[in-house]
Amino acid sequence: MTVLPVPDAAVIVVAAGSGTRLGAAEPKAFVGIDTHTVLWHALLPVFATAHAAQVIIVVPAGLEGEANTEAMDAAAHVAARDGASNRHELVTVVAGGATRQASVAAGLRALWPSVTTVLVHDAARSLTPAELFDRVIAEVERTGSAVIPGLPVVDTVKRREADGAVGETVDRDTLLAVQTPQGFRRDALVAAYANAGAEFTDDAALVAAAGLPVRALDGDARAFKITTPADLDRAQSLLARAEPAAAPANPATPASAPAMRVGVGTDVHAYAAPESTRTLWLAGLSWPGERPLEGHSDGDVVVHAIVDALLSAADLGDIGGLFGTDDPAVEGAHADVFLGRTRERLAAAGWVVGNVSVQLQANRPKFSARRLEAQAGLSALLGAPVSVAATTTDGLGFSGRGEGIAAIATALIYQR
Repeated sequence: MTVLPVPDAAVIVVAAGSGTRLGAAEPKAFVGIDTHTVLWHALLPVFATAHAAQVIIVVPAGLEGEANTEAMDAAAHVAARDGASNRHELVTVVAGGATRQASVAAGLRALWPSVTTVLVHDAARSLTPAELFDRVIAEVERTGSAVIPGLPVVDTVKRREADGAVGETVDRDTLLAVQTPQGFRRDALVAAYANAGAEFTDDAALVAAAGLPVRALDGDARAFKITTPADLDRAQSLLARAEPAAAPANPATPASAPAMRVGVGTDVHAYAAPESTRTLWLAGLSWPGERPLEGHSDGDVVVHAIVDALLSAADLGDIGGLFGTDDPAVEGAHADVFLGRTRERLAAAGWVVGNVSVQLQANRPKFSARRLEAQAGLSALLGAPVSVAATTTDGLGFSGRGEGIAAIATALIYQR
């Protein structure tokens, strides 16, 4: 029997929500994603962290037994999968309160005396990776501040007035989409809760209202919250892709080889009218004197195809979701905007660009003379090799008839 160390950290898993917006008959944490519940999946990374933390699960009153069963099964699963010690002895299950804040307070009352660092995590963020818990704990211990993970806001954000009128556009570079787990020094969080005079939407806001510092670190796209049926569908899809059929081990592949994915993207733009005053932008370069392409942005089919290939590989949607036509920052934007923001989005989700290959289909411009220049510029923007080849398609199809330009990109990405 392995004796687990006395934990100096704890994770409070808040699983007391009703799940009304999910449209389920049972509380959200007990809804099935696949053959297991939201709670079961949420506990897997908690049991897999480098820190053997106390695990406090807060559930609706009357469901403590079911939650304990889920926890025992999840702990055993992680121990068997990772060849690690079974952490079921670190589990405490308590009944929650009428509000999220009351439920967290119930979890705080169950902390063991040895705990000095506390993480509060929503069970609804059930696909959060274990390394995010470890990073939050490490940052709390390093700085002593409250720590929250989050992702950059990629959509255009506008302020809405009380009468429904649309006001100013908010600078999204200053905004963060906050996730959990959120980490705190135990004494700071307990004191903030003891003096809380209002309800807050998350624990960091409560601590900040008490005048304590809060720091942010990069979150993870997998830490999204299951709130609606569409979110549940997304979780099911991600889990299905994460569990490929068993295959014989390849002795030539090291066990530590990083996860890799490949994505394909395509883009097509028609030529603008002859009287257009636009400029042709292609592969990140301006082509004065050449017939331009139509488009809300610069119409650069090579860059747009690269963006779609990268987002497809990382399962982060497509170019339309990241760069909406209603976004004023996109109007007339060039490669630096498109590739820079895409690279940031991938990095936030834990992905690094390996390389990109693009096939350009066009009669004009004659690309070969500037191919190396284009490749160098695109590679610098992505921080990875980009190669571009061109063909005329021998007069066939949309581009062959001289109606416009098309591009197909293939991207390789890997996990950090």
